[in-house]
Amino acid sequence: MGKPITTLCYIEQDGKYLMLHRTKKKQDINGGKWIGVGGHLEEGESPEECLVREVREETGLTLTSYTFRGLITFISDRQETELMCLFTADGFAGELGACNEGELAWIPKTEVPSLPTWEGDAVFLEILLQDDPHFFTLRLAYEGDKLIDKKLQFYMADTGTEETV
Repeated sequence: MGKPITTLCYIEQDGKYLMLHRTKKKQDINGGKWIGVGGHLEEGESPEECLVREVREETGLTLTSYTFRGLITFISDRQETELMCLFTADGFAGELGACNEGELAWIPKTEVPSLPTWEGDAVFLEILLQDDPHFFTLRLAYEGDKLIDKKLQFYMADTGTEETV
């Protein structure tokens, strides 16, 4: 069986991101942390189809404009390696509803870095908050909750070249 593939989206409106405070699920690896919205790909889904479905299920919103920003590889001593497709969105329809995984809140983008998140999330959130347009890959390795290694690469869409930082 292949690696788990997930999606995560930061929906933007009026200088704020829609954030999910994971407080409702028992034995939640994300318990107590603030994250974007998303989830696991189902059989036969593309990342975009998963994104739209998960956002609708978790928020009640239907995305109308989104961008694939990066691919993150999570390596952990507690679970199998996961590939996460990271998106931002700036268009949606519908009304925000309740989420069965936690509390949804519109958080000013300037306050997002101070929320309790995964240590590695700060790496890609910084890229998103700087509005860097480059597609990137990010490898994050954890021992427990501690980030022990990271590798970030940006890609230039027009040339196909890469830049390692």
